[in-house]
Amino acid sequence: MDGVNDEDTRYEAVRSRDARFDGEFFFAVETTGIYCRPSCPAVTPKRRNVRFYPTAAAAQGSGFRACRRCRPDAVPGSAEWNARADIVGRAMRLIGDGVVDREGVPGLALRLGYSSRQVQRQLTAELGAGPVALARAQRAHTARLLLQTTELPVTDIAFAAGFASVRQFNDTIRQIYARTPSALRAETGTRLSRAPALPVGSAESGLVAGVPLRLAHRGPYHATAVFDLLADDAIHRVEEVTGTPGARTYRRTLRLPHGTGIGAVDERQTGPWLDARIHLTDLRDLTTAVQRLRRLFDLDADPYAIDERLGATPRLAPLVAARPGLRSPGAADPEELAIRTVVGPRAAERLVAEYGKALDVPCGSLTHVFPAPAALAAASALDLPLDLPLAAALADGSVRLDAGADRDDAERDLLRVPGVDAWTAAYIRMRALGDPDVGLPGAPVSDAWRPWRSYAVQHLRTQRELETRR
Repeated sequence: MDGVNDEDTRYEAVRSRDARFDGEFFFAVETTGIYCRPSCPAVTPKRRNVRFYPTAAAAQGSGFRACRRCRPDAVPGSAEWNARADIVGRAMRLIGDGVVDREGVPGLALRLGYSSRQVQRQLTAELGAGPVALARAQRAHTARLLLQTTELPVTDIAFAAGFASVRQFNDTIRQIYARTPSALRAETGTRLSRAPALPVGSAESGLVAGVPLRLAHRGPYHATAVFDLLADDAIHRVEEVTGTPGARTYRRTLRLPHGTGIGAVDERQTGPWLDARIHLTDLRDLTTAVQRLRRLFDLDADPYAIDERLGATPRLAPLVAARPGLRSPGAADPEELAIRTVVGPRAAERLVAEYGKALDVPCGSLTHVFPAPAALAAASALDLPLDLPLAAALADGSVRLDAGADRDDAERDLLRVPGVDAWTAAYIRMRALGDPDVGLPGAPVSDAWRPWRSYAVQHLRTQRELETRR
C-alpha cells in the first residue's frame, strides 16, 4: 500500500487503529516486549517506544512476543508478496506454500534459481528475517490454530505444524506466545469452536468436522462474484457449490504434497474473514492447503489500492462503486487450472473420470482429485487421441506454474506448447500465477488500469454476465 514506508505515517496508522494496514507491517513496543498488528485495540503506545517491522518473523527475531489481544499472526498476508514478481515476492509465495518445511532452504533456493546465501541475504535485508525464521513464524501460527481449534494431542500438532521435534515446538511456542502449548490451548475467548480433525470421508466428516478456519482478508470482499465464477466453472467429482446465493458453500478436493484433502469455504460473512473447514488425510498439509485456498479466493489482495486506482477512471468508476472489494480469483492447483483452461470443462470432466485419483472414501459428490500432469502425460503416451502436450510440459518441468515460478518465463514457455495461444497463456498467468496486472488479448483493457488490470478484467466480466442474465 502506497504511503506507509515512513515511520511517522505508520505510527499514524497505529494511532487510528487502521485495519487497512494489518499484515502490511507490524509494530512492537519496547516497554512491554510485545508486537501487534496496526489495528490492535490496546492503548496506543508512545512513539518513542515503538519499533516497526515488515514481517512478524522480524519482530519475533528481535525478541518480541505476539500480542494476546490482536493476534498479529492471524492477519491477511501482505498484498505485496502476491503482486511482486522479484525474488522476494516469489520466495514469500513458496515459503507460504510450505517449501522450506518440505525441502529446506536449499530447495527454496533451487526453485528460485539463486544460491542459498543470496536468498538469505535478500530476504534478511528486505524483510528483517531469513527463510528459516519466516517459515518458523508460519509453523507457529499453524500450531496455534491447531491447538485452539482441534483436540489433537500436542505431540501430533508439533509434527503436523512442521516442527522437527517436540522440544523445538515447545521452545517456539513459549518464545512467540509466552505460554506453554497447554496454556495456549486452555485460553478462553480466543478460539473457534473446537472439533476433532477427522480423515476425509470418515463417517463423522462433513462441514461439522475437520479443521475450522477463519480465512482473514483486508477491506471489503465482494464474495458474490467469486462464488458465481466458481459455480460456473465447477467440474463434477472435483468441485461443488451448494446453497443459495448469499449463503453458498464451495467445496473442492485438493492434491497436496503428503496426501489429499477437501476444502470448504462459506460465502456468508460474519466478519473480515471467510469461514472454512479443511479435511486432510495428513495434517502436515494444513499450511499448504490454507495458502492454496487463500490464493484461490485472492484473500491477500489490497482492495483499497485496487479500488482507488480503478475507481478513478470513467469506464470503471460505476463498476467499482457497485462492487467494492471485487477480487481476481486465483487457483488452488495451478497445473489443474492450466490443463482445464486448455481442454475446456467437458473434456476436463472426462479426464477426471478416466484418470483422476479416487478418494479413499468419497465425500458427497466429491470423489476424485484432478489427475496430476505426470499421470496425464503417461496416459497420452499410450492413448494417441488424448494427446495433451501441456501435461507433458508440466510433468517434465519445461513449464513451471508453482508458487515461485517466474511469470514472464512461464508465459513464454506456455506459448511454446502446442495448443496454447496468447489468450490462454495470459489467462493462465492471471489465474494460475495470480498476476494482478494481466490484460487479456482482445479485451478492452487500458494501461490506465495498471498495475491492477486483472481486477479490471473481473469487473468487466462480472458486469457483462449481469447484463446477459437480464
